[in-house]
Amino acid sequence: MAQAIEKQSSAPRSPVIPARTAAQSHFRTLRLGTPFQPRIDALARTNDWYNWAGYRAPHSLWDEELEYFAIRSQAALFDISPMTKYRIEGTDAEAFLDRVTLRDVTKLKAGRVHYTAWCDDEGFVLDDGTLFRLSPTRFRLCSQERHLPWLLDSAIGFDVTVEEETEAVAGLALQGPTSFAVLRDAGFAGVERLKIFDLAEFPHDGGPQGTSQVTISRTGFTGDLGYELFVPAEQALSLWDRLMAAGELRGIRAIGYTALNRARLEAGLIVANADFVTSEHAVRPDRLRMPDEIGLGFMIDLEKGHFNGRRAILEARAKHRLRHVLVGLEIEGNIPAEHAIVYHRKSQEVGLVSAAMWSPMAKRNIAIASLARPFGDTMVDDLWVEIYAMRELQYQKLMKRAKVVQRPFIKLDRRTANPPADF
Repeated sequence: MAQAIEKQSSAPRSPVIPARTAAQSHFRTLRLGTPFQPRIDALARTNDWYNWAGYRAPHSLWDEELEYFAIRSQAALFDISPMTKYRIEGTDAEAFLDRVTLRDVTKLKAGRVHYTAWCDDEGFVLDDGTLFRLSPTRFRLCSQERHLPWLLDSAIGFDVTVEEETEAVAGLALQGPTSFAVLRDAGFAGVERLKIFDLAEFPHDGGPQGTSQVTISRTGFTGDLGYELFVPAEQALSLWDRLMAAGELRGIRAIGYTALNRARLEAGLIVANADFVTSEHAVRPDRLRMPDEIGLGFMIDLEKGHFNGRRAILEARAKHRLRHVLVGLEIEGNIPAEHAIVYHRKSQEVGLVSAAMWSPMAKRNIAIASLARPFGDTMVDDLWVEIYAMRELQYQKLMKRAKVVQRPFIKLDRRTANPPADF
């Protein structure tokens, strides 16, 4: 009997996974693709793929350099379906989101979008994203990471429902100077009335049930004139075809992430787990970041009621515990300083570059870097970056001067022009 008990106790036990976590477990396996995958696969020439939140997504489709210029001179179509999407609705939806996010949700009117972030109880950033107010009691929250268990726990006590709709809703980003003209030519009447961060629903005939609704917002991740479109997954391909047909004479091209990433860097925009580590992913305590440490302090609204991390954020501000600052850099020369170490007086390590490029629009060598205060804050002189450049089959160490500059690195009037320009 003792032997039987011993044998039983040594047998491996299956891990007990909470139901809320198990509901998302299928995203840990690489999926074949999004609802737009048949069209994307047909255009793919480089066969350069990566894993985006469990989906097979393209780094590039045909030429990453020309894809970037499609954003800046034509219209670029990018599949944003892998972005995590939550439907949050109910009589307490506004109060719930006001409680968990930094910005004042009561100021977000129906038909509007705002960029926001949310923190854990210690004031460290869990993620950033966009909040769409579809109606007085219905919202869509889009983010880089998955937060369903945390959102459900936070919703206890509120009359609100939270559901992930990542698979059910397909998304496209249409960005570039001709993006408005493409939507107009595609028959989306009234789209010219959308101002920056506006949203509206438009009819779309393309599904088996007949007419469906496409939600179009004047938002994007490029710093350019652009829109984001959300549609039920079963109408994804008909929406893609409608846009491509309307945009043929406007130079519409499908693109991958590398081109989009270059455009967002010029716009001075940050990416979770690229420019900062979210608190759920941070392994070392010194990797955690508060909103003020990554340039998101402007979101904090101290006039509203309590929100996650409020006490910790206020204490850090009062006791000068903000240890890092995220800055824009202009670097001498034309060699991108990707992942370069930042030095003070060429000797003291003070930070790290998280994104860098030679900007064709700004005509400057630009970068985003996280620096240890007071460097980048009150001390901005005598900063250098260490770059290793391949020359004649050998790496050469280069020390290049870096200057702290304001973001965005470029500012395009067409992004906010009303009505949008007809290029």
